[in-house]
Amino acid sequence: MQNQEFDYIIVGAGSAGCVLANRLTEDPDVSVLLLEYGGSDRSIFIQMPTALSIPMNTKKYNWQYESQPEPYLDNREMHCPRGKVLGGSSSINGMVFVRGNAGDFDEWEEKGATDWGYKNCLPYFKKMEDWAFGADEFRSVGGPLAVNNGNNRENPLYDTFVEAGQQAGYMKTADYNGESQEGFGPMHMTVKNGVRWSTANAYLRPAMKRPNLTVETGALSRRILLEGKKAVGIEYQQGSTVKQAMAKRDVIVSAGPIGSPQLLQVSGIGPADVLKNAGIELKHELPGVGENLQDHLEFYFQYKCKQPITLNGKLNLFSKALIGMRWILFKTGLGATNHFESCAFIRSNDKVSFPDIQYHFLPAAMRYDGNAAFAGHGFQVHVGHNKPFSRGWVRAKSADFSDKPDIQFNYLQAAEDIEAFRQCVRLTRDIIEQPAFDEYRDGEIQPGEAVQSDEEIDAFVRQAVESAYHPSCSCKMGTDEMAVVDPETRVHGIDGLRVVDSSIFPTIPNGNLNGPTIMLAERAADLIKGKGMLNAS
Repeated sequence: MQNQEFDYIIVGAGSAGCVLANRLTEDPDVSVLLLEYGGSDRSIFIQMPTALSIPMNTKKYNWQYESQPEPYLDNREMHCPRGKVLGGSSSINGMVFVRGNAGDFDEWEEKGATDWGYKNCLPYFKKMEDWAFGADEFRSVGGPLAVNNGNNRENPLYDTFVEAGQQAGYMKTADYNGESQEGFGPMHMTVKNGVRWSTANAYLRPAMKRPNLTVETGALSRRILLEGKKAVGIEYQQGSTVKQAMAKRDVIVSAGPIGSPQLLQVSGIGPADVLKNAGIELKHELPGVGENLQDHLEFYFQYKCKQPITLNGKLNLFSKALIGMRWILFKTGLGATNHFESCAFIRSNDKVSFPDIQYHFLPAAMRYDGNAAFAGHGFQVHVGHNKPFSRGWVRAKSADFSDKPDIQFNYLQAAEDIEAFRQCVRLTRDIIEQPAFDEYRDGEIQPGEAVQSDEEIDAFVRQAVESAYHPSCSCKMGTDEMAVVDPETRVHGIDGLRVVDSSIFPTIPNGNLNGPTIMLAERAADLIKGKGMLNAS
């Protein structure tokens, strides 16, 4: 068995791990080992934004988790893709950039994540980004993460969606990541010069030039090495070789909302009954490990389009070849966008204090696998309730980390979530039926005009909703008995062990999770270094 020693060991080169690898190695006297089970992210299908459905559905780049039959979704097993590649899920996601609502982070602080309110997080959102339209009180330039608002705004349907929202009585927002999230406006994406700007591109690749960073790919972490109540290293496997790496300072688990709780559990850290059922020796009882799992659900509201202006006309092989060739040669055109270039954030009712429904508008009627939904032209809006009340769990089945865990989201368990999705249907219909869409709208494909009553809507939702691929909160940060890490990301009761990724969110933010995960890792890096926090805004 081979042994190595580093100051820090990071498990997982995803949205958080790449940030940590960069920031911790800024000190030349600090050595860091970054372990990633996946391999290179240099595939054209990862780097070309429009090809996003390919890596998301490819075993080589995706852990391809599946949930247990979901009891409140007619026992459907739900797909849960997670990145297995340098850059992690930031290399296979939809590249949508949403910080979340300011209220989300104040909610974290209310839940026990001291000093994680919006005023503390905003300086790190600004530190991380390079916003294409300049700095102001809320946005910044010069950071590693390039953010813009799209490359294909000439399609009239994008502005039509925003206009329809205003006609329906909602406000327009110039920048939902700035002063006001609420409203209709352009959607932002992590694309730079036509290329996916994952954390591998933004953070890891520059850091790999430093001699104090060692990156090991094809490295499956098997367990955290413990001496009593102290983490001292990681046991991992490359091919048929089992290796151990020792950490002089910290072991940092950044394996994501599924991998992080599973790695803790297979190492003997977690709920006693879960470990006993999996045949794992209990080293440290921590009942919250794997609990509090949250995710976003969404469905597609699809309409036929009267005019032949949608992306459905670009799905044939010849058009795809032209798009691909232009991207290869110039990094421009339809290959350089994720096509989600308009969006909205609204409230499901007048009792919620900030938006809890999100829209992604797409000038096509198609599925996540990239195939057309029907023959002809159409458009769709992805809609979902973003502040779910339902909670699930992640539980190891055995002491073998390669044995995928049991995952149960309990989607739509809560009555509040069911009602919110009824509102998603009714509010969306009201928006699309506005006069702005009259020259384009040509009949509802899905849900279909026959779906009207609460019971009909509920039955449709149970069959139609899909994960928005935002699992989180399974190792929550806080100080109560179910918290896994403290507000400095240290695992309760175990020295030298931290968790830094979306699993430590106390509650799920209102939006896509790549942005807040990067922010969290930026802030955690300062905590790990022991340096002063950026001044609260």
